[in-house]
Amino acid sequence: MSRPGLFDYLLALGDDALVTAQRLGEWYASSPAMEEDIALANIALDQLGAARLLLSYAAEVPDTALPARTGGPLPVAARPLDEDALAYRRDDRQFRNALLTELPHGDFAHVVTRLLLLAAYQVPLYDRLAAADDPRLAAIAAKTRKEVAYHLDHAATWVRRLGDGTAESHGRAQAAVDALWPYTHELFAPLAGGPIDPATLRADWERTVTAVLAEATLARPADGWAPGGGRDGLHTEHLSYLLAEMQSLHRAHPGARW
Repeated sequence: MSRPGLFDYLLALGDDALVTAQRLGEWYASSPAMEEDIALANIALDQLGAARLLLSYAAEVPDTALPARTGGPLPVAARPLDEDALAYRRDDRQFRNALLTELPHGDFAHVVTRLLLLAAYQVPLYDRLAAADDPRLAAIAAKTRKEVAYHLDHAATWVRRLGDGTAESHGRAQAAVDALWPYTHELFAPLAGGPIDPATLRADWERTVTAVLAEATLARPADGWAPGGGRDGLHTEHLSYLLAEMQSLHRAHPGARW
């Protein structure tokens, strides 16, 4: 894997984790039970920890600069690169996360359904990356795959409960699946520079998600409209608002030491 290719790849995975952590953090103290608040907070911290490892590694790849198609090189103020510069000094066009991760939450069914769809992709992804030739990437993947396996189990449990619960919970779960499904296709789009073709993860993802939906008595939506662009820095307006809040303190006091 080329070094520029490695940088781009680490950004994509790191941004997925970072944006997911921020979205889950927004849900804290809004869950149906205190125990679930703690669970989602811990999942958010797991994703944030993965983001730190991936972005820290990306920052150490020499002679890195974002390609023009994702918004141009990082500003001078963001150099030298480190995990904080990559998290707090990039604009939305310089982020490489999949659109699925940035969509705002609706209800609780939306939260756990999105987590199911993402974790079902991250589990085979990090399983395979744990055998990568790059020892540092393999070590990050070996740690992260244990965490995302728990995320998948937790989300699947809730989707089953909601889908096979009351008429109200079933309706909300089905609405969440229908709303989020089109955005899952981007997860398997080509990702230049990576050691794994994302398309090869789809069979595992389909098998996992289809089984959970069946157990939850939820219908699998038909494939159709498939929005994308997140990997190229083309995002929804929702990411801009998320970053404005996430980055405000760091940008208000650039260079400050806490």
